Amino acid sequence: MNIIFLTLSRVADIEERSIYTDLMRKFRDEGHNVYVVSPSERRLKLRTKLSEQNGVHILNVRTLNIQKTNVLEKSIGTLLLERQYQRAIRKHLKGYRFDLILYSTPPVTLTHIVRYLKRKNPKAISYLLLKDIFPQNAVDIKMFSEKSVFYRYFRQKEIALYKVSDYIGCMSPRNVAYLKEHNPFYPASRVDVAPNSIELKAHASASMETSAVREKYGLPIERPIFIYGGNLGKPQGIEYLIRCLDVNKHRTDCCFVIVGNGTEYSKLQKWYETNRPACVRLLKGLPKDEYDQLVQACDVGLIFLDHRFTIPNYPSRLLSYLENKMPVICATDVNTDVGSIAEENGYGYWCESVRPEDFTVLVDRMLAEPERIKRMGESGYEYLKKHYLVEHTYRIIMRFCLKKENIYH
Repeated sequence: MNIIFLTLSRVADIEERSIYTDLMRKFRDEGHNVYVVSPSERRLKLRTKLSEQNGVHILNVRTLNIQKTNVLEKSIGTLLLERQYQRAIRKHLKGYRFDLILYSTPPVTLTHIVRYLKRKNPKAISYLLLKDIFPQNAVDIKMFSEKSVFYRYFRQKEIALYKVSDYIGCMSPRNVAYLKEHNPFYPASRVDVAPNSIELKAHASASMETSAVREKYGLPIERPIFIYGGNLGKPQGIEYLIRCLDVNKHRTDCCFVIVGNGTEYSKLQKWYETNRPACVRLLKGLPKDEYDQLVQACDVGLIFLDHRFTIPNYPSRLLSYLENKMPVICATDVNTDVGSIAEENGYGYWCESVRPEDFTVLVDRMLAEPERIKRMGESGYEYLKKHYLVEHTYRIIMRFCLKKENIYH
């Protein structure tokens, strides 16, 4: 098939590791022709460009800054994205025919370009990878009210995007249940779990030894290390994370390392500089290869989500933890199933992200038996291999594409 994939994530190198590039390489390796449309933000000072990398065509479209920027530019940039993508596709992919139109949320503002592609390719299947349930997630964390004009506008956009989608792949069973419950107009038979997934790779033999990595970042050699890596924004409930670190800042039996950046990073930095706790390290982002080395040198992965969420998030950072045979502690809202799935399958613990004492109990439980960390890490690795590899997501998408009686017949 000829496949076009629309994403808000920047794709500069198809061989980089991410949930999207890994999946696109899988389609390529199965013999499909893949075209990726991805933003090239203003800060990069690059023009719109179509290139080919190892059998995958990448159309990088010049946009405003839409990530790690102020709210005004992000909002305007997101609204303009659809028009910029459509103009770039008309210019650089004119005459191409597509059999499968893949796209992910965020954003929910791609409806017109999906319609445009379907008009040009009337037999094409449109498939939404639902990674973000907006605008309800913004309402949950009080970014704006459910009665506001912003909510009504983006809710209409969300509904329109669902209606133009022939099929929707969700991240987890609770994602599927939520979508069906809150969007009864959408046919339930066209919704399924298409999880976040990765291409499993063996660790490079040239990787630094654990002791060398720990020394590099000033981490203790002998103590277990709990790591959080990823975005540090409002969805992650950073105030709760800070309270958890504060309660545990005098520990001598483990260490916590927080690595990432985002809109709430400055709050963490202020707490860290004020307290200078011996058992906590705060690192502002790392290149992907360096972050991967750091994760390999740690013992337990941490996942944080704001307790106010009514929508079931399913953070993709879980995958790097499982790949490195690390159990997880999930401190989240009660609606996501990331914690319950971890507990049910023996690779993690869960608590609601309200009381830091509950998080401390889980840390104590993890440390009580050293062999437990290894045993749970192995369980997580096996679960990853059975459920979260790109071949699983690929098969799910293709099952819809290859139905004998699809919606057009």
